[in-house]
Amino acid sequence: MGVLVCGVVVLTLICQSHSLDGATNPLHRFKRYQESASSEPSDCTTRTRQPTVLSKSGNFSLDVRMPGVSPTVSDTYLCVAVPVPTTRDAYIVDFEPHASMDTAHHMLLYGCRTPVSTTNYWDCGSVKGTCEDEASIMYAWARNAPPTRLPPDVGFKVGGKSRITYFVLQIHYGDVQAFRDHHRDCSGLTLRMTSKPQPFIAGMYLMMSVTTVIPPGNKVTNADVACTYNSYPIYPFAFRTHTHKLGQVVSGYRIRDGKWTLIGRQTPQLPQAFYPATKGINVKYGDTLAARCVFTGEGRTTKTYIGGTSNDEMCNFYMMYYMESRHAAPFQECMEDGSKELFQNIPPEANVPITVPPEMMMHHMMHSAGAPATSEHQDDMALLQPKREEEEVLDQEHHLDEVTDWPESPLQLGQVSGLALDSDDNLVIFHRGDHQWGVNSFDNSGKYQQQSLGPIQQSTILVVDPVKGSVLKASGRNMFYLPHGITTDKDNNYWVTDVALHQVFKLSSDGRDKPLVVLGEAFEPGSDKEHFCKPTDVAVDPVTGNVYVSDGYCNARILKFSPEGKYLSHWGAGSSDRRRRVQFRIPHSLVFLPERRELCVADRENGRIQCFVAESGEFVKEIKKQEFGGEVFAISYAPVHGGLIYAVNGESAYGRSAPLKGFVINYSTKEILDDFSPENAQEFGMPHDIVVTKDGRVFVGDAATDSVLKFSSDKAEHRSVKKGGIEVQEIEETETIIQTRLKPQHRVEVAVAKVQIPVATQQKTAEPVQEQPQTPQQQEDDKEKTLVKQSAQGVSPAVITTLLLIPLVVVISIGVLIRYRKNRMYGDGCEVKLEQTSSGGILGKLRGKAAGGLNLGNFFATHKGYTRQGFDRLSTEGSDQEKDDENDTDSENEEYSAPPPPVGPSSSS
Repeated sequence: MGVLVCGVVVLTLICQSHSLDGATNPLHRFKRYQESASSEPSDCTTRTRQPTVLSKSGNFSLDVRMPGVSPTVSDTYLCVAVPVPTTRDAYIVDFEPHASMDTAHHMLLYGCRTPVSTTNYWDCGSVKGTCEDEASIMYAWARNAPPTRLPPDVGFKVGGKSRITYFVLQIHYGDVQAFRDHHRDCSGLTLRMTSKPQPFIAGMYLMMSVTTVIPPGNKVTNADVACTYNSYPIYPFAFRTHTHKLGQVVSGYRIRDGKWTLIGRQTPQLPQAFYPATKGINVKYGDTLAARCVFTGEGRTTKTYIGGTSNDEMCNFYMMYYMESRHAAPFQECMEDGSKELFQNIPPEANVPITVPPEMMMHHMMHSAGAPATSEHQDDMALLQPKREEEEVLDQEHHLDEVTDWPESPLQLGQVSGLALDSDDNLVIFHRGDHQWGVNSFDNSGKYQQQSLGPIQQSTILVVDPVKGSVLKASGRNMFYLPHGITTDKDNNYWVTDVALHQVFKLSSDGRDKPLVVLGEAFEPGSDKEHFCKPTDVAVDPVTGNVYVSDGYCNARILKFSPEGKYLSHWGAGSSDRRRRVQFRIPHSLVFLPERRELCVADRENGRIQCFVAESGEFVKEIKKQEFGGEVFAISYAPVHGGLIYAVNGESAYGRSAPLKGFVINYSTKEILDDFSPENAQEFGMPHDIVVTKDGRVFVGDAATDSVLKFSSDKAEHRSVKKGGIEVQEIEETETIIQTRLKPQHRVEVAVAKVQIPVATQQKTAEPVQEQPQTPQQQEDDKEKTLVKQSAQGVSPAVITTLLLIPLVVVISIGVLIRYRKNRMYGDGCEVKLEQTSSGGILGKLRGKAAGGLNLGNFFATHKGYTRQGFDRLSTEGSDQEKDDENDTDSENEEYSAPPPPVGPSSSS
């Protein structure tokens, strides 16, 4: 009986396993799709649903068509999903459309993993859309465009290991008068595919305007789009333009070093096919991609907006590209409005309309309808063979690590609330001395309750050497009660906020403590133009000198002032954009983006970064990541690599906390490129502000530990690491000395020449070295003198010993050489490599992914133990708001997801 029961259970599990496999198997999905399609009562459906047959050469075709639809309302968007019919990697090399502009306004093919529906067709012009996950546009068609054939060795990768397991065909049916006879439509396309791996993977880059408004009667209206490219090199080989009736000409360009190079230019009133792009063009990291659509509003009596109906307009510039398979990105997009300053230099050709002869329009229509094309026309429409160029390797690692021996001498700081940089990249620290923000600092109306303490007597503003950490200047005595934010202007003046005083000050950096400008009324909170309530930060436009204040703990707004302190305007999130976004909840930190003319805000309690047009306060974008954990305390910006935002998060009072870290974020793609944190077990306490220098060093002010931490990706900054009782010092140049101390009484010294391997070692134990402060240059000089002296004294004994004891020396030399190679401690890249011995085993575990220093992050990886027992003097910074309301690996060859550094100048255009 037991055997029978076991057999039944096993049989059930097997059946269930087969059932699940069938549900997830691509071939099973495709079979179900064919069965459901063939059940449709339509002759055209049964005619187009032909089985997919894989030939011996690996080539096959797939029809993706509408299952006999008959739309009843104009401007209907319908979609159908078709599974990729193979479990292996496959590549699309040709698109053959089957549609007429008399029926279909335009047609798009998307690739994704999870379509909205897998049965029949659905209305995808509503809230349903096309895909549940990210959809990649793979093909676009309109106005009787001819087939599109990709260049040799190039294909769109689908199925297998790609994230595209379904195709979603979307067709826009513009005018339903075409269906007045109630016929059923089976428009779509045929995909020519191959299972043969293609060395280059195709992708689509879409530039699209979403904000353009075309005034009625205007002869010319321009829609400009531009983005900085922040990924691996791509090689455009085809382009397509798309507008509706008002579009005159669409042009796309690559901008490099100020030079505009045409990618493609065409009138959208021709068949909207993919035309050959400029031959040999490439796009690299740091380039700008720009497009302009020229419209006319003549003949219209009302404004025309960007939208999905035939009476709306669109401004799209599609670009097909290829890139090396290991870096392949199937779809990228740009929807950012280009600045007027940038487009002042656009070539004049972009505004010259292209006339379309009637016979040429008819020629294209006839060709699409199946008329034989002439060889001249085939040459015009054939896509060019891509120029094969060696792609530059862009995989250098730039992870930020803590510089643990900075500052050289401890800084005497209170709660560090603000950081800034002057024009010489010196670090400016704003701290609270012996004052603390406690639970009794403010009443419910925001008034400061500890005026009796008087102002802070210590120097609250310190200018610090960013290399050594020594104090260069000090100021700000007897002025402030609770410092908060600080920034510098182009003249090195300090702009600071004090949350107790509810004021903003402009101070000279010459050490005089008399304010040049004072905004707000001392100790009087308010919400009008003359008052603040706990203002948090200041940003200054380096061009106009205008001043922006985030206000703050009580008021959810940004105020704009002239350089002299005259009120100009203010705004809050949601007040000036059509989507009515959620209001600020403690706008805590500001940064001005000079080249973009934008102001970005760390909206602390909303856990997001929002950017606005600085002049008008118009919303631009939002960056909100799960990794932030609901809190973003501070942000900074670097214009390198197309724009990087540096941010730090914080403890959340609402139970959504994430590990406290710093983040490096790509401005354009919003991708987190790197995160960083201290290497000791304490981690961040309350990272309150962050700045980044011109050379990429990052400083974080921590209000919980009364300290400033320095981070760098430069190995030279990590020569001395003292953590957990382990000290490793690395001194580069001609000679290298490694000193590893596991216990105070055990010290090992090894001298290794840069090229020559020593053949003998001194038997005498080295004398302890006196630990006296020396500069690196003094250490190098002393070391060189010592080695020269030892060499001079040891010549004669060495010669005599060699002559008398040649056999013994040979044996000893061989043993030393073997021992050296077995337990060598240095490689070619100045990288410490130790065997798994008592000392080497520990150090081996502590190694980071980059050479040059020890990384204790992985070895001591524990969650921060943050306690609120007793009085936490720092958690009260949020108390006022609370009262009011691929597989990871430890390999050193691990590839990072961060985009590559910019490539060097190229002679190619």
